[in-house]
Amino acid sequence: MVIRLTLFLATAFVSTSSAAFLLPPSSSSFNVPSTTASAIMTKKVHGSNRSSTSSSSSTTTTRLFEDLHGAIYRKEHEMKRVNQQHSSLSDPVRMAVGYVLEGDARPPLKLAKALRRTYDDPFSPDNPNVKEKTQQEIDREQKLLEYGMADAVMRRGSFIVDIKRKSLSRPGETYARYDDASMVAEAMVRLGADVVFVNVDYASYGGDITELRSTVKAVRRVSETAAVVMKDIVVDEIQLGLAKDAGADGIVLIASVLGPALGNFLDLATTIGLETIVECHTRNEVQAALDALAQNIMVSNYDRLQQRYYPDQAYKLAGMFPGSGGPIICIAGGGIEDTNEMKKLLAVGYDGIVVGRAAMGSTRAPEFIRAVRDRTLLPAEFSQWGLEDVEFDMDGNVMPGPKSDVPIPGDDSTSFL
Repeated sequence: MVIRLTLFLATAFVSTSSAAFLLPPSSSSFNVPSTTASAIMTKKVHGSNRSSTSSSSSTTTTRLFEDLHGAIYRKEHEMKRVNQQHSSLSDPVRMAVGYVLEGDARPPLKLAKALRRTYDDPFSPDNPNVKEKTQQEIDREQKLLEYGMADAVMRRGSFIVDIKRKSLSRPGETYARYDDASMVAEAMVRLGADVVFVNVDYASYGGDITELRSTVKAVRRVSETAAVVMKDIVVDEIQLGLAKDAGADGIVLIASVLGPALGNFLDLATTIGLETIVECHTRNEVQAALDALAQNIMVSNYDRLQQRYYPDQAYKLAGMFPGSGGPIICIAGGGIEDTNEMKKLLAVGYDGIVVGRAAMGSTRAPEFIRAVRDRTLLPAEFSQWGLEDVEFDMDGNVMPGPKSDVPIPGDDSTSFL
């Protein structure tokens, strides 16, 4: 059976009588009964209400919504054929979603470690050149622990590249032309990208599952730490099996698409040893992801329902996440094309930045990667102190940067740092 999707136009994750349940053992698919979508309604978003105020804007929104609606139902139809192709119990894809991984059989949290860049921490066991802590560093940690700030440490931002030829958000526009996503992924990882998203929906993004397989192989050749994530319009559990069978480290789940079934998909992914990133746009979607115990959450500036960009959305929702070193890893994406914007989002607490269109076929890709990775960040607990414009090098020293009015070491105004 294929998941029936509920698109929430009023407020994401509105409580309804139709909920997601695991089906009996005789059927392994998830099913969420469809609900009839009414006309375009007011959608409440953090700090503002968004609604159509004229008939012309309402018509435009409805047309765009139908485009997204059609893409989702096309995916449902595709997954019916995929399920038929992998119906045998001995099929590798079917087996990938049928086996529980426990204990030592569970893969390491490669995606989470890449997003947090734990392998760059000189004192982390994930670093192949791990160092022993000096007595001074041990005393410092003890002092921070006494003050309840044990996790308030300098952070390192991660760069995530979203590899795609085109996008649903910009119909008719082609970002880049390349033979295989693996070539782009390998080049980006060599430049320093920590995670690569590979879009496998051909109609919407111009990619396919074979590119995911080749990308996994290409990235493994050049890096032991970079993670590969399958990005798709996920509507059926078989897609988790496709990602697992292709060797991906994780998969993107879209909160506005899965609705109440999000928790079931997160549970299944955990069971089979596949990490997830939950894409959210509204405050309610973020809260639903947190309630479902999602570990990795991406806040997107792009509203998939209205097919519009809200440039400050990720910035506004930054305060919903725990502080530095907590169990929740948060990243921001959606139309980010400027290094200052990347730094601003990192400064308010995000662990990583997702860049797609701006990096595809652009000579600025190395600049973007350096802007995110070649610096350390204040603990997220300090994100409201008004220090967004202060930049630190990899050793934690205040440094002048490309921003205007950036303090320099030795300046009296920075003596408190």
